[in-house]
Parts: sequence; C-alpha cells; structure tokens
Amino acid sequence: MASRILSRAVPAAARNFGTSMARRDAVAVGGAAPVLPARKPVGALRGGLFGFFLGSSLAGGAVYYYAIQDYKASNQLLTEDIYALQGAVDRLSKYLVALEDKMEALEKRRK
Repeated sequence: MASRILSRAVPAAARNFGTSMARRDAVAVGGAAPVLPARKPVGALRGGLFGFFLGSSLAGGAVYYYAIQDYKASNQLLTEDIYALQGAVDRLSKYLVALEDKMEALEKRRK
C-alpha cells in the first residue's frame, strides 16, 4: 500500500535532469564549464586483443609449468627404472660368473 502512495506522489515525468554540484558551481561562478581532459576510450577491439593476449599468456605459462613438472616427474621415474635395471643386470652378471666358475670346477674334476 505504501509503495502505491509513493509512486503516485512522485510521477516519473516530474523528475528533473540535473548536473553535478561541481559543474553547477562552475557555471554559476565563471559562466563557462571547465574543459575536461579528453579521455581516449579503450575500444572493444583494442581491449579485446589485450584481454586475449593476457589470457593466452597466462594459459601458456600454466601449460608450460605443468609440462615441465610432468617432464621432471617422468624423467625421475625413468632414471629410477634405469638404476633398477642396472642393478638387476649386475646381479645377473655376478650369478653367471659364479655359475661359469662352478662349471669349470666340475669339468676339472671330471678330467
């Protein structure tokens, strides 16, 4: 009910278009409005390109960081596997040398 009363009290057509206090005072004192510095508008094309390049750079940096971390992790796993393989080959080599020595010892006993 109160909103209906307020909407009837101030009709939309009765509103005045006004200016800011600073501009009104400047017109009253000097008679002419002060000249505002011309602002160069940031166009949609220039702003869009800047946003695109900024977003692309950030995304590229994130992908590069992820790829480097993934490369380091896989390289470390590969290095560990190579060391494990090298240890297995060394154990096998020692076992074969010991087996060959036993075979030579058996052949010497037979002769």
